[in-house]
Amino acid sequence: MLDIKYIRENLESVRTALLKRMEADKLDLESLLLLDEERRLLIAESEALKAERNQASKSKPSPAIIASLKVAGEKIKDLDTRLQDLELRLQESLSSLPNIPADDVVAGGKENNEVVYTFGKKPVFDFDFKDHMTLADELGLVDYERAAKMSGSGFWCYRGWGALLEWALLSYFISFHTKNNYQFLIPPFLLTEKSAYTSGHLPKFRDDLFWTQDKLCLNATSEMMLGNYHREEILPADRLPLKYFAYSPCFRREAGSYRQEERGMVRGHQFNKIEMFIFCQTEDSWQMFDELVENAKGLVEGLGLHYQLAKLAAGDCSAAMAKTYDLEIWLPSMGIYKEVSSISNALDYQARRGQTRYKNQNGENVFVHTLNASGLATSRLLPAILEQNQQADGSVLIPEVLRPYLPGAPEFIFPDNSKI
Repeated sequence: MLDIKYIRENLESVRTALLKRMEADKLDLESLLLLDEERRLLIAESEALKAERNQASKSKPSPAIIASLKVAGEKIKDLDTRLQDLELRLQESLSSLPNIPADDVVAGGKENNEVVYTFGKKPVFDFDFKDHMTLADELGLVDYERAAKMSGSGFWCYRGWGALLEWALLSYFISFHTKNNYQFLIPPFLLTEKSAYTSGHLPKFRDDLFWTQDKLCLNATSEMMLGNYHREEILPADRLPLKYFAYSPCFRREAGSYRQEERGMVRGHQFNKIEMFIFCQTEDSWQMFDELVENAKGLVEGLGLHYQLAKLAAGDCSAAMAKTYDLEIWLPSMGIYKEVSSISNALDYQARRGQTRYKNQNGENVFVHTLNASGLATSRLLPAILEQNQQADGSVLIPEVLRPYLPGAPEFIFPDNSKI
C-alpha cells in the first residue's frame, strides 16, 4: 500500500510513475486526496472538541457545563463514526493502487520487457527431439491420466524417478540456501484474509486463490506466508537484514489462463516451490535485490540449463512490486522461454500493509523493505531438464548437482518398461 502523505506531497511524480503501469482513465488520485482532506478536517474538528471537553471537565460542574459536555460528547461520537467510515473508504482506495515502479522500470506491458542476461546456448539436436510430456511418459516419471482421474485437469502425479527427481531438486535448493545463511521455514499452507491482504493478493487477486469454507485461502506462493511472518512487529535494526527461505506446495486457480502450448507441468493448479524472502532496512534494499538475482541465477546455472533473465516493464510486474526480474528457462518443444523465478522488490508496499517496522538511527519507527524471489519453482524446471538434456537413445542426462540426492547417484534415466 502507498503512503497517502507521499502521494499528497508528490502528486504529479506519483501520477507519472503509476501511468507506467495503469491506464489514465483508471487512475483517480484527486478523489483519493479529497477523501484524505475530508478525513484530516474531521480529525482536526474531533480533536478540537475533545480538547474543549477536557478543559470544560476541569471546571466546577454546573447544569450548563454538564449539558455542554453531553452535546460535545454526541458531536465527537458522530465525528468519530464518520471518520471511521472515511478511513475505511480511504484504505480501500489506497489498497486498489499498485506500487510505484522504480525509476529505471520502463512503461508498458510484456512487449517492453528487456532481456538483460543469457546463460548458455539453446541445445541443438541431431535427432527428432521429444516434448517433456512424451519423455515423462516414456521414462515413467509423471502420470497425468490418473492425476486427472483423482483431481481433474491441471494436476499431475510424480512417480518413481520423477518423484525422486522432484525431491532432489528441492533438496538441492534447500542445501544451496542453507549454505548462503538463509533460515529455513516450513510455514502453514492456509492463510487468513488479513494475510492475503498484507501480501498484496487481496483485493485484486481473490478469484485466483482457492478458498476453504472457513474463509482461509490455500497459499499461492510462500511469499504470502513469509511476508506475514513479522507482521505488526518492530524488528531490531541490528538484526536486519533477515533472510528466509520456505518450502510449500502452491495452489492457483489459473482460471482462463491456459493456452495450447502450456500443457503438462508448464501450468497447473498445484506445484512445489522454494521461496526466498528478505526483510531489510531501506538503504539496503537494492543490494538485497541484486543478491536475490544472483542466487536465482546460481541455482539454474548449477543445473546447467539455458535461460535468460528479463527485466519486466511496469505493466508486467505484479501490483505489489516496484521492480521485477524474471528468470526464464528455455523449453525446446515450445520454442519459448518460461519463467521459473520472479525476483522482486516491494520496497515498503507490503510492510505498510503488514505494519512491519524497525527503529532507525534517529529513533523513528520506519517500514522495512521486503523482497522475494523463487528459489526455485520446480514445475517448469523438470520439463526443461527433460527436454534440454534428452539423448538420442531416449534417456535423459541428470544434472550433476542432483545426483547426490538420488539413490545410486545415476547419470542417466532410461525409459521405464515396467510401468503399469
